[in-house]
Amino acid sequence: MKAVRFHAAKDIRVEDVPGPTKKLGPNDVLIKPLVTGICGTDLHEYIAGPIVTPQTPHVYTGATNPQILGHEFSAVVADKGSAATHVKVGDRVSIQPLISPRDDYYGRRGLYHLSEKMGCVGLSWAWGGMGEYAVVNDYNVAVLPKGVSDIQGAMIEPAAVAVYAVDRGGVQSGSTVLVSGVGPIGALTLLAVKAAGAGQIFVSEPNAFRRKMAKELVPSAIVLDPMTDNVPEYIRSQTEEGVGVDVAIECVGLEASLNTCAASVRRQGKVVQTGLHMKPAAIDAMLWALKDITVEATWCYPVQCWPRIIRMVEAGIFPIEKIVTANISSDHVVKQGFDALLDKSVNHMKILVTV
Repeated sequence: MKAVRFHAAKDIRVEDVPGPTKKLGPNDVLIKPLVTGICGTDLHEYIAGPIVTPQTPHVYTGATNPQILGHEFSAVVADKGSAATHVKVGDRVSIQPLISPRDDYYGRRGLYHLSEKMGCVGLSWAWGGMGEYAVVNDYNVAVLPKGVSDIQGAMIEPAAVAVYAVDRGGVQSGSTVLVSGVGPIGALTLLAVKAAGAGQIFVSEPNAFRRKMAKELVPSAIVLDPMTDNVPEYIRSQTEEGVGVDVAIECVGLEASLNTCAASVRRQGKVVQTGLHMKPAAIDAMLWALKDITVEATWCYPVQCWPRIIRMVEAGIFPIEKIVTANISSDHVVKQGFDALLDKSVNHMKILVTV
């Protein structure tokens, strides 16, 4: 079968590889991927990997390089084991890609995404969404209703990151919120904040294309450029008694963005750290203390959220497909996918791949 595989930094290849041949176990599901997103994690692997793709056998999944990429995807069920009773052959599904023990400390508590042995389809598993076929566990597949498209199904995974951030911030109807950074996760967070009923939404983003997209996604949002606007000062001027926002969600993983969030929330407000920092950040801890704020860090998402997000999409309140800017063939995945996303002269938000 054809597959997109990671070999090393700047070395991603479209290759013919053996497909799944092993007899399915009772909890296995054989799937045929439909559409797969290129994630920021995939980009980091392309630039400087291997980072999370294993060079030695993964402690739990046993996966090694070359890794078939793709962990944000929709698929069709081609076959299944006898114990996989919630799906049938021909079902369209969205893949929840996290793989972890059900019986370790975190698994026994339903915190599967926190397991120290956690693996991920398309990053540390034998199969990925950028192959013609894959085998996953029955708990990795969620059936898509007719009202949810293949593209939307592929976007559920990054949308789960955004919804988790909004949940951790306690955003509710009427909340005032700052979203700092409008990459793919920030754009989905903006949509999730709106879906949660936020009454006043501010956006901080230095890139003109992304500011324009933010305004198109949520026309009522107040979109600011942190390179020219004093974001905390402006937010104070627009909130009741100048106190700042209830919640600030950091979506880019930069020190300046994190500190802008801390400066923009009211006393006893919440800062949610969702962007992944590649190096330590210097923060004003005294400001955190004086404002009595709560800082919530997030890692992935609770895997149980898939049905809820699918319902949000089906209801039309979470139009996650709107951030997709291209859908390409796997034959052109390097030039039109990875390189295009890294080219600052090309405006893209989310690129999907079809094998």
